[in-house]
Amino acid sequence: QVQLVESGGGLVQAGDSLRLTCAASGRTASVHIMAWYRQAPGKQRELVATITWVGLTDYTDSVKGRFTISRDNAKNTVYLQMNSLKPEDTAVYYCHARSYTSRNYWGQGTQVAVSA
Repeated sequence: QVQLVESGGGLVQAGDSLRLTCAASGRTASVHIMAWYRQAPGKQRELVATITWVGLTDYTDSVKGRFTISRDNAKNTVYLQMNSLKPEDTAVYYCHARSYTSRNYWGQGTQVAVSA
């Protein structure tokens, strides 16, 4: 099992920055890909960014150039640096981990609210 705990959400104004942190514990050696998802009210959960064990990253188009995902394998931690935040970035952000055997793990989520 892998446990994920997110932190760093909050209420900010448009144009501000936030950094989300996801701390992983448990069988972290089994984790291959980590990601951030988000879910806005009334919408489906969407993939925001992914990062592999070796640091390969990918982003959804709406956050490219504004968000940066990174990981510190020694600390079993993944970060999401969010710059130039927009009201449409308002959502609950979830940390996700996928193991080499394709098991999926989720954190409890952290709320990000961006006011205009």
